[in-house]
Amino acid sequence: MVDTAFSLMPPPFEDGLDVWSRENGTPGTDTYEGAADAAFVPADQDFGGCLEILKTQSTQTLRYMGQTPIRDGYYIRVTARVKAVSGAFPSVRIAGYPVNASGNPVGGLVETGPAVQLTTYGEEVTVTAVIGTGARDGVDMVWGNTPEYGHFGLDLTGANGGVVRIDDLEILDITASFTRDLLDWVDVLDFGAAGDGVTDDSAAFEAADAAANGRQVLVPAGLFYLANSVTFESPVRFEGNVLMPADRRLSLRSNFDLNTYIAAFGDEVEGFRRAFQAMLNFTDHEMLDMNGRQIDVSAPIDMQAAVGNKDTFAIRRVIRNGTFAAQPSAAWTSDVVTSTASFSSAQGTRLTNVANIANVPVGALVTGSGVGREVYVTSKNTGAGEVTLSRPLWGAPGSQTYTFTRFKYVLDFGGFASLSKMCLSEVNIQCNGECSAVMLAPAGSLNDFNECHITRPKNRGITSAGTACQGMQIDGCRFFSDESPLDAEDRTSIAFNANANDVKLRSSWFQHFRHTAILAGTGNVVVGNHWFQGDDVPGAPRTAGLVFTAKNANSLVTGNYIDNCWIELNNEHDANPDFANEFAFGGLTITGNLFLAIDTASWFRFILVRPFGPGHFIQGLSVTGNSFRTSGANIGRVEDIDTSIAAMDFGRFRNIVFEGNTFNGIDQTTFNPVTLEFDQNTVQRDWVLNVGDYLPFRGYSRVVSSVMPDGPIRNASGTWVFGMPFATPRYGAAQNQVRLTWAEPCEGKVRLTARVDVPI
Repeated sequence: MVDTAFSLMPPPFEDGLDVWSRENGTPGTDTYEGAADAAFVPADQDFGGCLEILKTQSTQTLRYMGQTPIRDGYYIRVTARVKAVSGAFPSVRIAGYPVNASGNPVGGLVETGPAVQLTTYGEEVTVTAVIGTGARDGVDMVWGNTPEYGHFGLDLTGANGGVVRIDDLEILDITASFTRDLLDWVDVLDFGAAGDGVTDDSAAFEAADAAANGRQVLVPAGLFYLANSVTFESPVRFEGNVLMPADRRLSLRSNFDLNTYIAAFGDEVEGFRRAFQAMLNFTDHEMLDMNGRQIDVSAPIDMQAAVGNKDTFAIRRVIRNGTFAAQPSAAWTSDVVTSTASFSSAQGTRLTNVANIANVPVGALVTGSGVGREVYVTSKNTGAGEVTLSRPLWGAPGSQTYTFTRFKYVLDFGGFASLSKMCLSEVNIQCNGECSAVMLAPAGSLNDFNECHITRPKNRGITSAGTACQGMQIDGCRFFSDESPLDAEDRTSIAFNANANDVKLRSSWFQHFRHTAILAGTGNVVVGNHWFQGDDVPGAPRTAGLVFTAKNANSLVTGNYIDNCWIELNNEHDANPDFANEFAFGGLTITGNLFLAIDTASWFRFILVRPFGPGHFIQGLSVTGNSFRTSGANIGRVEDIDTSIAAMDFGRFRNIVFEGNTFNGIDQTTFNPVTLEFDQNTVQRDWVLNVGDYLPFRGYSRVVSSVMPDGPIRNASGTWVFGMPFATPRYGAAQNQVRLTWAEPCEGKVRLTARVDVPI
């Protein structure tokens, strides 16, 4: 059954031969009107009215001079019935002449259909050919989408001298035979796509999308080269693959998800790169759904290189619901460079005169004498021989050799100059001990990790080599170290670091890292997490879990489970670590946490203050409502000062609260203020009372806020003494005792309240 969606029929021959060209059909060419070798036959027994031609040329052409349109995605069929009447027998074929919108011929196309040899006089023979934009089965003349119209007819080839009669030509639209309008898809082949991996199919893809009008676009089997960026407004299904230059984009506005991009590019990693590229180029989608897929990754994914045309971005984008799994590869090997450089504390975040600077990688960890933890190369000026660091150096000499180690990350955003509001949600990064997980951009803010799992990073979980950690949120995430079998002090991996302020760490889990977090900024909120760093070695040392390197941290640590590690407050990122009229150590609230240590060394502490220069003191520290407990072995106390580099000025302690805590398996409890009962059982005028062990950090007994007798105070004769003593705080060589001086020698019991600070 012939489908005649619309008719393109030329006029019958009886209407005149002046529209029938004997050349290519274009205006001004010779026609068969009045020609000696052609005539209209009004009453042929088989055809009725028909055209009779005497073949006089090697290729005798017949072309309708009307412009038969060639539409994107459409197919037409040209049919002619012919018969030999006398003379030699020619061959017959359908033919056409393609013309573009400017009226010029389109070269390089097939212009003829299959030829049929006439062999018997009077025998009716039908010749036909299908012309269309797509290379579909059954299409004889594939014209793509360049021709605007064509002039169609037939050719007589072979021997001359034969007489042939031709019935009226039939030209029909048969598009429905290839892609019916009732189907919910269109095929890019129908719009001129070649799928040969060489021909530029960009225009065909765009045409198919325009024609789909909401229906699905099919990209069938084949390799389709797209030289230009292509946007699909309609949903698209890929059975074949596309090939594009790195700086061209495939934007899928309707079905923007990783599965579709992987199907498009035939490779998981390339599909992810292209999807990320499109997302940052405004596909009308803020979220890339990974469809729960696992992508096997054998080399770092340079996220900026994937985008190419942007090195800054500050609009919220989300990558969610999938897994990246690192596979063994030499590409994960860290780049290590050693170089001499000069340092001055006046420019604490800069190294100058850096030898071999061209080979120093941006984003590299810097190690050397006087370098604190988690100091990275933020940028470099090769011409000036200068390197800018993420944090100042606290005690580097004027010149020394530094080691620069650039870890390799599954997702490396380090190529961006600035990136903000990038969120990974429900993403698993399985580093498998091969590599690190995520490198942030050098600058930016408000980058989030939500319900992510970072498993077995070789070196780092999340690294900030600049300030893109500003306002970073880590919510409901799980970090699993690759170093669980190692003793705690032998581990080297760190879950994450931050240089900037306002980090929010909530409801997350960290297992067996050397350090859970190095926080160099202030305004951090750490709530509801569990981090543990123990091992199976009895009496073993442990390592710091949470490290605040801004000595006045202005941070909150609440409701966490702090397991076999300590909270450390230091100033290792201070270019001038000696105290010099600045904020003191403190600004830290530690409230309602569960602290646990199992089989640790007796010198282990849960809270450690570590000054890197002299003259510092503590001001504004609140430790309240916590539960401190050990198992297997007691520890001496819960807090201490590491004086291995410098001591602290106990005489300047201010506003320290240490109360409402519980202690189990702790030899010495700690309070501030501390209220103790003293029983003087010999008659003395001066009572010397030791309060220092109870005071935080075994500091000075700076203030006595109350003395209350507990029962009668009696003199040597047993007479009650009603006068009150005066108190001398900071008494004794260690200045941690209190002396009570009475008007006369006496004995008895008192309750005394003392403080390690001045509460102002």
